[in-house]
Amino acid sequence: MAATRLELNLMRLLSRCEALAAERRDPEEWRLEKYVAALEDMLRELKKQSSKPAPELLNEYTRKVDFLKGLLEAEKLSSSTEKALANQFLAPGRTPTTIKERTPATKTVHLQTKARCTGKMRSELLGTDPLAISDSEELNIRKRKGLASDEKQSAVELDAVLQHHQDMQEKLAEEMLSLARSLKNNTLAAQNVIKQDNQTLSHSLRMADQNFEKLKDESDRLEQHAKKSVNWLLWIMLIVVCFIFIALLCCARSCCQQDI
Repeated sequence: MAATRLELNLMRLLSRCEALAAERRDPEEWRLEKYVAALEDMLRELKKQSSKPAPELLNEYTRKVDFLKGLLEAEKLSSSTEKALANQFLAPGRTPTTIKERTPATKTVHLQTKARCTGKMRSELLGTDPLAISDSEELNIRKRKGLASDEKQSAVELDAVLQHHQDMQEKLAEEMLSLARSLKNNTLAAQNVIKQDNQTLSHSLRMADQNFEKLKDESDRLEQHAKKSVNWLLWIMLIVVCFIFIALLCCARSCCQQDI
């Protein structure tokens, strides 16, 4: 599908923004911020069109615009540490914006920004002034040293970025290891508590079973004792009735003899 006029304008403006982001800008520079705001408006309009690009291409445009927006927000932070941390979470584009690009411009801007933040952090730690060399002097030095100096500076910046990434990864690994140890200790403590509770519960169940057996034995014994008591009482009552019957019989016989 051929690109629409709005998409072409978006690509041109996006390429211009990437070029501005790669340059060293003054703090009062306003063009990039305005361009990024225009990019957001154009991207919203492009998503509303019926003949919009493929979803993968739209996601790539959104990714690059979000990267430029996050880059501007990171530059507004006060400390170099906050800027470096914010740049860590930025996600540059995956594909080049124009055909002339070999690698995505946003990826190059990302590396350059990381190198600058790392240089500022190193300067703050060492107590040096990163702005000691003016822009004109820096331009003259680059002209004198030529391409070899640029490549060397790029290599140094890349090494600094890689070293910073390695330090961050080691720090994250140590934190994850500490969290894993803490989680392991908490799990073992919870297991010990659960084991003790299970032992207490098992002991209580055994005591309840023993008490139930004793209660059953006592109930049986009481029932047998009650049966024996009832039997003796019945025999005593029978004997008393017999004695009364014999006594009455004797009295009746004696009365009959007196009458005769």
